[in-house]
Amino acid sequence: MTVTDIQSEGRGYPSCAAVDLAAIKHNLSVLRAAAPGALQLATVKANAYGHGLVPVAVAALEGGADWLGVAQLAEAFALRRGLDEAGVPRADAPLLAWISTSSSDFAAAIEADIDLSVSWTWVLADICAAARALGRPARVHVKIDTGMSRAGSTLADLPALASALRMAADDGLVDVVGAWSHMSRADDPSEEGQASTASHVRIFEEGLAILAEAGITPRIRHLSATSGILWHPEAHYDMVRAGIGLYGLSPDPSVASSRELGLIPALELRAPLTSVKVVEAGTPASYGGTWVAPTRRWIGLVPLGYGDGILRAVSNRARVVVHSDAGPLNAPLVGRVCMDQFMVDLGPAQGSPDAPSARSGEPPACPGDIATLFGSGAGGEALADEWAEAASTINYEIVTHLGTHIPRVYGERPVPTQERNPHE
Repeated sequence: MTVTDIQSEGRGYPSCAAVDLAAIKHNLSVLRAAAPGALQLATVKANAYGHGLVPVAVAALEGGADWLGVAQLAEAFALRRGLDEAGVPRADAPLLAWISTSSSDFAAAIEADIDLSVSWTWVLADICAAARALGRPARVHVKIDTGMSRAGSTLADLPALASALRMAADDGLVDVVGAWSHMSRADDPSEEGQASTASHVRIFEEGLAILAEAGITPRIRHLSATSGILWHPEAHYDMVRAGIGLYGLSPDPSVASSRELGLIPALELRAPLTSVKVVEAGTPASYGGTWVAPTRRWIGLVPLGYGDGILRAVSNRARVVVHSDAGPLNAPLVGRVCMDQFMVDLGPAQGSPDAPSARSGEPPACPGDIATLFGSGAGGEALADEWAEAASTINYEIVTHLGTHIPRVYGERPVPTQERNPHE
């Protein structure tokens, strides 16, 4: 893609995030092979982990996903509208949303055929009031707190919730479709991590027994996200939730990389260089002067910064690949990341301090050449994992942090032979 393509696609915005929908479908096939007996929910919360809500959801359904899931109810409304406009039948796109508040519009959610998570009796009461007013039942998934201390009913509180669910079901106000939870350390292969996951499974089973005693038998039990899909078959139950793996990223690259798992990172972040110039030895770069040119250097300017979601923590620690006429060039990020741009070191320059850039030898790159921050690695670019390590964070944060104003460009590339599903 040329700079002209990027600017045309983004109506003048210089960068773009290119999303490979074929990779999304491929990653679903890898995760399906790891949990072949379970339904598959594609988790598209947080703007599909930064990849774009509706396009990714449609691609996931085309790739065989059985369900879609988001956190925020507002995002569920946006997704349902987008799917309706795309002509996707609601029966083909069951949708679960799991965060609600006392001000949530449960009536609109019921009318939009959005399944709702229930952790507490007050939520159930509000949902029942909306269902009664509409004259139709709400579809709910009861959440059990298995050890995250986040949403979900504890085992101590669950009997009261189960009793209320039973009464609501008898009154025709709710259809208890599912029972579910999260696991906090399913990506941790240590003895402590394994014990934690075993505890989550045990508590989930105890919660299911409490529900059964109250006459509640959910049709779909789901506990596993990507880590559980890959590494805990005992926790697959009736449905699994494909999250970070859907986007081609490993839940923990220190346990297994994307490539080792057969996953393909779906997002590639690109921007054209807006400047290429020479700075002299000893010249500082960016705020605070945290990097100083060791010799006479060519410096490139990339029009992305922390206002776009590029974490300031990667300052002086990450790299880009610049695609010039001479071939790909690894260029380390130098100086602090600014709000809307950062600098990269393109290499040593010839000439003397009194020679301007135009007389300092052939530049290694030119304005307009495309810099790739991270992608699938196929072109030698960094993975989101590398940027995460540079920022002392996780790959989830790197991709979800990208500003929604950055244009998303969608396409499908053939899946490389070496990246095919290792389970096939």
